Amino acid sequence: MGQSRSNKILLQAIAVELRKLRKERGLSQIDVYIDTDIHIGRIEQGRTNISVSTLSDICDYYGLSLRDFFHDLNYDK
Repeated sequence: MGQSRSNKILLQAIAVELRKLRKERGLSQIDVYIDTDIHIGRIEQGRTNISVSTLSDICDYYGLSLRDFFHDLNYDK
């Protein structure tokens, strides 16, 4: 098996957007964990290489499509 690939700039942009979405909804990291069983704190630090499946689950939880999530993402390569 090869090494996992990671794009730190993209991961940080995802982390910032997820933190913003959570705070806009008035949720704590504990709230998200209780509701989804996802450790959002690790993801919001931008150090975890989040899977597309996990991101999709989080977007569903926030009532957002992946398309909308990436459309609003502030990411410059």
